[in-house]
Formats: sequence, C-alpha cells, structure tokens
Amino acid sequence: MANSALLVMDVQRDVVAIADDGSGYLPRLRSAIDGARTAGIPVIYVVMTLRPGDPEASPRNKVMANVVRAGLFTEGAPGTEIHQDVAPRQGDVVVTKRRGSAFSGSDLDLILRARDIDTLILTGIATSAVVLSTLWHAIDLDFGLTVLADACLDTDPEVHTMLIGKLFPQWADVVTVQDWLEAIAP
Repeated sequence: MANSALLVMDVQRDVVAIADDGSGYLPRLRSAIDGARTAGIPVIYVVMTLRPGDPEASPRNKVMANVVRAGLFTEGAPGTEIHQDVAPRQGDVVVTKRRGSAFSGSDLDLILRARDIDTLILTGIATSAVVLSTLWHAIDLDFGLTVLADACLDTDPEVHTMLIGKLFPQWADVVTVQDWLEAIAP
C-alpha cells in the first residue's frame, strides 16, 4: 500500500443531496478516509467545477449540457464544496477537474507521478460517472486499481450493482470498505 492513494471523487454538497440514499454512505466513506490516513495512504479529493459562464461546457456534450442546465458545479458556489462529513484535512490534496474522469482537465496525473503513486483506491459519486470514467482512464495509464464498492454511490442502484458486480471486477479489485480496512490494518 506504500504507493497507493485513496481518491474521494465528486462527494460535493449538491451531488450528495441528489444521490444520498440514506444507506450510511457518508459514514462508510469517512471510515475509509480515516483508515487510509491511519495506514499512511494519501487521501486525494477530486471535485468538479466549471468557471462562471461554463466556457468548458460544449453544447454538443449531452452530459455537460445537462450539468449546466441543472446549475451544478459552478466554481465558488456552496454546492460545489466537499461535503462537510468527509471534508479534507490539512495536507490532503484537492484536485479540480472539468469533465467526468478525475484525470480530465486536472493535474491529477502530475500529482500521482510526483508522489510515485501506482495504485488507486476509488470512491465517489456517481459510480456510473466519475468512478467509471476514472477507472477507464486509470487503466489506460497502467494504475493498479481497487474500487471500494460501498464507498461508491449512484442515483441508479441497478446500474451501480451491475458496474460493481459485473464490469469493474474485470479490471479492478472490488471490495467493501470493511474488507479493505482489514487488509490495510497494521
């Protein structure tokens, strides 16, 4: 685990308000974050923000057009802040992205290379968006991958279950937060 980092992706106030299903997602994610810190694994937060006026959002991009229409991710808006239940601490890195993948329009790859990180532990909202996009991008960059199944959340539970149960295991280790915490315990 020495060359690993825990990515906490798009767990922003507005996103949590839309996706949180009352299943205890934030406390599970908080325990993963605390466990990573205890094990000396860096925690890197990834947030999506768009500049005022949305110059990064092409109307040809259906996803981005929907984001703009919904008024989500505007830089500086309170809803773009990382949810207070899992907020970063001093020393945690916060990366800003402009698209679905944590790598798109961000300096994440630079940060990971500078820290000699070769394995990523993925968490976030939504499983079918940032987690899936980042997983694919990370595969192409030759990162080792673990997905914390119950530290990912999606507005569509069936899609989440299909991705976690069928698709992700083809390319990543998929485990629960509890199983991961047991594996990294000193």
